[in-house]
Amino acid sequence: MLKTKNQHIILPAFIKTVEVGTNHPLGSRNKFTKPKFDLLQPLRKRLDELEIQNRNFAHFIAKLIPSQCPFERDLILFGHKIAHIPPMCKLNPLYDEFVGLRFRALCYLVDQCGEDIQSYC
Repeated sequence: MLKTKNQHIILPAFIKTVEVGTNHPLGSRNKFTKPKFDLLQPLRKRLDELEIQNRNFAHFIAKLIPSQCPFERDLILFGHKIAHIPPMCKLNPLYDEFVGLRFRALCYLVDQCGEDIQSYC
């Protein structure tokens, strides 16, 4: 029950609760879907666990991985849009891991080495 300034609102009057059990269709799992197996999971885990402990390696990572999503374009021919090329980051399944790695490299350069990273931004 919710209490407002003027009146009490009783939620069960408006919301029908569904008890999820084995007899209810929401409680049973779909028998036709297979458990998803991610082939890239070991690589994702390896990239997330990679520690930056070398100044040269941190510079290499910061230069190699761009700071923004590159190459989003609209192809226009005679004033009409004929195609759209999505950002490359949406096509890369490991984009989040690479951005995290770049962030850790930049943090290492600032925190451990005391460098200015303005040139990488």
